[in-house]
Amino acid sequence: MSTPASFQAAHRASVQSLYRRSLKLSLDWYIRRDLWRQKALEIRSQFEANKHVTSPRELEALLAKTEQQLAEAAHPDPYRTPLLPKVQNGNATPRPLWWTMAMIIRGALTPINEVDIT
Repeated sequence: MSTPASFQAAHRASVQSLYRRSLKLSLDWYIRRDLWRQKALEIRSQFEANKHVTSPRELEALLAKTEQQLAEAAHPDPYRTPLLPKVQNGNATPRPLWWTMAMIIRGALTPINEVDIT
């Protein structure tokens, strides 16, 4: 049987994880920080409202409910920072522009504006 201290530590870690995931998920919906800040305050108030709950059964129900809400609120096309390099052929380092231009000149690559989408 686990000790109350280990239960509290595990509970604290799971709540912190849910809180961080909630904030990160809300960033997918609000790109502007001033609008996101308002949502972050709402998320914080929801977590603070359940701060007094100590019963393990109630906690488990709240955690499950929050997990379900996070799954439902997931953005279908999450925002990704455009400054990060895109993965190309399993390689995290993008090809330099000179290499791309050389491949287009050789005919090994087709420029995007010449690709037939139909």
